[in-house]
Amino acid sequence: MSDRTYAILGTGALGGFYGARLQKAGLDVHFLLKSDYEQVNKYGLVVESKDGDFTLPKVHAYNDVEKMPRCDVVVVALKTTQNHLLPKMLPSVVKDDGVVLVLQNGLGVEEEVAEIVGNVTVSGGLCFLCSNKVGLGHIHHLDYGQIVLSEYTPNYQPAGITEMMQQIANDFESAEISIELAEDLLLARWKKLVWNIPYNGLSVILNARTDELMAYSYTRQLVEQLMYEVAAGAKSYGRIISDRFIQTMLDYTVKMKPYRPSMKIDYDEHRPLEVEAIFGKPLQKAQAKGVNLVQISCLYHQLKFLDARGKEGGC
Repeated sequence: MSDRTYAILGTGALGGFYGARLQKAGLDVHFLLKSDYEQVNKYGLVVESKDGDFTLPKVHAYNDVEKMPRCDVVVVALKTTQNHLLPKMLPSVVKDDGVVLVLQNGLGVEEEVAEIVGNVTVSGGLCFLCSNKVGLGHIHHLDYGQIVLSEYTPNYQPAGITEMMQQIANDFESAEISIELAEDLLLARWKKLVWNIPYNGLSVILNARTDELMAYSYTRQLVEQLMYEVAAGAKSYGRIISDRFIQTMLDYTVKMKPYRPSMKIDYDEHRPLEVEAIFGKPLQKAQAKGVNLVQISCLYHQLKFLDARGKEGGC
């Protein structure tokens, strides 16, 4: 059994699920919570899962990052809308020879973290997970769960498969979490956007679940067009996303249980939307290479309007 310690910053649908699975497997896990703190501190975490329900009656729960021990692996599972908090969080909780594992959506998030933690190893994880937080300390895992793990290097040069990546992958696999190791984090990030951009954006704008978007030829065609625009953005950085991968993402979503993507849930709950990380940064990166992603730009401006109106209390 690994003796690595884990900190989970953001114990929601994603961080709570993966952290709970790691603790269930016997690893030492420490959870940072906000609104759920009192509940989880007293009663632990409850996970309903397609792979089997379980409860952790006692967990290491904290409502202040300064009270957390320094850990070997710090998992950033906050929404990117909260990344302005990371400069105060990360230095106190990650060991000098530790790893920050960024389990967030979007592009360029590891760059931001690397600027905060200096020489600490930074890795990115792309989560293919259908999971919702349905109550205080209560997570409902609907489907999937795989993580694509890759190490960050300056300018996103491919890092290959490092020993540290393999060690972390072994910990997650001991918790029955499927892990794929990727040599090129930037390619992995663009590939995740193939799914995130159409389904997160259209679910908000059209008020639709994934199954509804795939049920009509008009919206399915729009999803596919957006996926090919993401591939064009990736190509501007020398990363090739195949037609086969796009078809796999379409097939994957058809087979998925009806699902509200994370941005749709945030919109319905009147929370800030991750528009910049998922849409703004890819647009900016592609434009820097002279590539205009017209349909993604259209989604971006609509979502910025809806996000701003939501902040003003108009929705």
